Amino acid sequence: MTDTLDAPVSTDLLNDIVQAALKAGADAAEAVSADRRALSVGVRNGGLEDVEREESRDLGLRVFVGQRQASVSASDLSSATRARLVERAVAMARLAPEDPHAGFAPEDRLARGPFPDLDLFDPSERSAETLERTAAEAEAAALAVEGVARSEGGHASWSSSRWRLVTSHGFDGAYEGSAFSLGVGVIAEKDGAMERGGESRSTRHLADLPGAEQIGRKAGERAVARVGPRKIASTTAPVIFDNRMAGQIVSPALGAISGPSIARGTSFLKDRMGQRVFAEGVSLIDDPFRPRGMGSTPFDDEGVAVEKRALFDDGVLTTWLLNSAAARQLGLQSTGHASRGLAGPSGVSTHNLHMTPGERDLAGLMADAGTGLLITSMFGPSLNGNTGDWSAGVSGFWFEDGQIAYPVSEVTVAGKLTELYLRMQRGSDLEFRSSFNVPSLMFDAVAIAGK
Repeated sequence: MTDTLDAPVSTDLLNDIVQAALKAGADAAEAVSADRRALSVGVRNGGLEDVEREESRDLGLRVFVGQRQASVSASDLSSATRARLVERAVAMARLAPEDPHAGFAPEDRLARGPFPDLDLFDPSERSAETLERTAAEAEAAALAVEGVARSEGGHASWSSSRWRLVTSHGFDGAYEGSAFSLGVGVIAEKDGAMERGGESRSTRHLADLPGAEQIGRKAGERAVARVGPRKIASTTAPVIFDNRMAGQIVSPALGAISGPSIARGTSFLKDRMGQRVFAEGVSLIDDPFRPRGMGSTPFDDEGVAVEKRALFDDGVLTTWLLNSAAARQLGLQSTGHASRGLAGPSGVSTHNLHMTPGERDLAGLMADAGTGLLITSMFGPSLNGNTGDWSAGVSGFWFEDGQIAYPVSEVTVAGKLTELYLRMQRGSDLEFRSSFNVPSLMFDAVAIAGK
């Protein structure tokens, strides 16, 4: 089947709701609609375990009465519900406390059409039978890896969605996207010791999704490689985060440059604008226009124009992540990073973010380090947002003479991010798997707490 979402919420309906809010006493209003269709299938041991189907059509309304704002949402789009929605939103806004920074994005910051075609939508629709068969194939490929003892299940899904925003100050924009995913988890066993491993991928287009055999085999190999981990003594040594985990040590920097954090003064980077934060040569690029990107968008969630920009350029911090409210509070302009749901004020988020790669692959990083810890799994990270002190429980592999020696677990790594970032060394293994992609990263002399 190759049909798309039928009968989307019309601009007339959204415009009608906005106009009704103005007539009811709002000084400004915006309406958002979100249509979504999704199907997900799970299997275990070759048999069907669960099927979830979603078809939703939701509406959100935000109104302003002076500097007071309120928002409501509903999944019933009948005329009676829309009338109650407008009445309730305006009444709530009149009772809300004043917010001196509330309001729409300035008109001169709004995106104007025609919007670019980012190739985010694949009209292919997968049946439940096809999803079940694909998930079962991935699970079978994982179970076929020698050393894999049992399955934790396979899953496959597809979804399509459409988002539309209409405001009383002239913005009207919409875009649609799709997603296809496949994953499997298994348990490997050796001499009574068991370890989990898995692999999953999501793409905008079905043709870009790796095959079931490839995903299943990778899941099985990861589980087998982790069996029989050792504990290591506390030490200080080079640490490498593989490219699936490296984003987790970089992500605190994004929270630290978000406008709300800067405005509150609760950021370990609040005084670092224009200064070097990452090592020389490191750039962190936010690109909302990458074709088929999982985070691509023609405008942000306030209708503000977006642009490709380096958040960190050659290691130097160049910008905060700002929505309109944070920009007003800081006396700046929105950077097009507003993010919101159907109800509530906007937060901030990036779009398609990636770190520029280095010149050495993972093997080259290990060879340069000689002896150290390769991290492939992380849990329970802890961050002091004011100081940048960071720690996390990890597992992975100890390597010696540049070669994997044995798996390790029950290890904690810790350090001050402002110091670690300046000693960052990048791998060349950047892969575009999600909306946030980072190559393997190596740090010398990291504190490791073991047995």
